[in-house]
Amino acid sequence: MWLIVGLGNPGAEYALTRHNAGFMAVDVLASAARVTIDELQCYSLIGKGRFAGEPVVLAKPLTFMNRSGEAVSCLLKLLKLGPSNLLVIHDDMDLPCGTLRLKPAGGAGGHKGMESIIQAIGTSEFGRLRIGIGKPARGKEIDYVLSPFSEEEYALVSEQLSRVPEIVGSLLARGYNYTMSTYNKKADAAIDSTR
Repeated sequence: MWLIVGLGNPGAEYALTRHNAGFMAVDVLASAARVTIDELQCYSLIGKGRFAGEPVVLAKPLTFMNRSGEAVSCLLKLLKLGPSNLLVIHDDMDLPCGTLRLKPAGGAGGHKGMESIIQAIGTSEFGRLRIGIGKPARGKEIDYVLSPFSEEEYALVSEQLSRVPEIVGSLLARGYNYTMSTYNKKADAAIDSTR
């Protein structure tokens, strides 16, 4: 079983903001897996189903970004899963807008939600799918991540989010090495072709 968590902030005012790219990705994945995310567990909305032949739990923490670790830690305990069966999908200012990058482990990179998860579960050895949102001017980070995508950015991010089910399906079926070598560069090439 896999726990796949999309990071974001609850509430309609945050729905289409850059910081909610993780929520958007999990919604796309839920649609592809025919999973309804409507059960309240561990400070999260979750949905259970199967994807790529594997049982999955899709989750959107309702704790707000900076306390995402509380939800993820609770869910791992509830489901009796270790970090190796956790994939967190989140926005990343260090990647160009729309870029997708899968990694099996890594630091928080200044992302408050990731910092919270690493602190709560005591390790950074878990998978993450990072969604590039581009970098704002220095000192403007908070306003930037909490603001909506521009029309052009949204089109680009939406195109890349449509690839999330394929990437996650490959990860579940074939593992990190194959999926990273196959899709990390393909995602970049797809972005380059739109410019």
